[in-house]
Amino acid sequence: MSSDRDQIIERLADIATALDTRDWDGLGELFTESATGYGAAGREQIVRTVRDHLGGYGPSQHLLGNHRVHLALDGDEDRARSLTYARVLHLGTGDQAGLSYECFGEYSDLWTRTPAGWRIVSRRFRVDFDRGDFRTLQPG
Repeated sequence: MSSDRDQIIERLADIATALDTRDWDGLGELFTESATGYGAAGREQIVRTVRDHLGGYGPSQHLLGNHRVHLALDGDEDRARSLTYARVLHLGTGDQAGLSYECFGEYSDLWTRTPAGWRIVSRRFRVDFDRGDFRTLQPG
């Protein structure tokens, strides 16, 4: 059986994959119903916000690393915090073909253990550096 830390890191990889494959249903399943993130409140609004922001560009890749997971296990309400470096590349498509936008920074996530496993309660992304053309990002 994998450790709680390993399970959270796997969920982070699932989120990155959902973003890169535009798996909006899969993305939603990784947040609690009342989660906050991406400037939105509630799972449905989070997915809608991300989809409106990332749904219309070309290929992307979210690379994650330097995972720091801090667990607070008490049996009644298991919680965790993860800090994860990310480097993200977005490529344009259509009339944005040839454009790109790249950034790196750090995700700060708060987690809770649910019957379905670890899920995000709160997500923030701090951009430390970016370059390229932000117009690459567009709604689907």
